[in-house]
Amino acid sequence: MELYAPIFVLGGIGAAFVVVSMVAGALLGPKRYNRAKMQAYECGIEPTPQPAGGGRFTVKYYMTAMMFIIFDIEIIFLIPWAVHFEALGWFGLVAIVLFLVNVSIAYAYEWRRGGLEWD
Repeated sequence: MELYAPIFVLGGIGAAFVVVSMVAGALLGPKRYNRAKMQAYECGIEPTPQPAGGGRFTVKYYMTAMMFIIFDIEIIFLIPWAVHFEALGWFGLVAIVLFLVNVSIAYAYEWRRGGLEWD
């Protein structure tokens, strides 16, 4: 357990910093509210009213998010493999080829479904 003590101490320091910053900002910050400051701001345009349950997102949004996750995970696995390429030998080569085949299947599916076309 003593090996984790520095991690807990750092987490405690971080949590204390957040709490102290929030309290100090609330107590010491200026409190000059006016109508313009209290209104919502969306890049210079008036915000559109949303239904009670929130707005609907298109499926293309989710497809883009899934594409990002797939290729982000691919990079996360490729960087350590590239760093230790020589130490892994044939096992590492076969493992990464199987991984790339698996990711290529997801990429081909996304391409075939039209996820790479921007309207």
